[in-house]
Amino acid sequence: MNHAVTKSEAAFRTISEVAALMQVEPHVLRFWETKFRQIQPIKKARGRRLYRPEDVLLITNIKRLLHDEGMTIKGVQKVLREQGVDVFRKGEVTIAASETIGAGKMSDRAQGPALGDLRAKLYKIRAGLSEAAKAPPQQED
Repeated sequence: MNHAVTKSEAAFRTISEVAALMQVEPHVLRFWETKFRQIQPIKKARGRRLYRPEDVLLITNIKRLLHDEGMTIKGVQKVLREQGVDVFRKGEVTIAASETIGAGKMSDRAQGPALGDLRAKLYKIRAGLSEAAKAPPQQED
């Protein structure tokens, strides 16, 4: 039974339920907790995490900035510091174009297929150069 579907909007959710909603693995949420101190689920006995609805909204906006907008973790941390956690929880996060794709370092996923194509071409060139270096030198006549 999928509890995430049958629960009310105000219900607390487990890490598995939030991970399913975000379409990420639970270890990603635990990692984000280490990078974004604002993510503070309630921890029950034996470390079981329960996320409040406002935690889920915060995580939703962090994920959007990281995955959809192509921001780095440091970039999202900066936006969180500047705009405050309440803005994230309300879904009112605004970002300047300079903070998204095209500004500084961004993830391979955000750069899209063009980066993958370029990387594949570079690997082929490097492989060709390696093979050429291994070949015995040709003698001149």
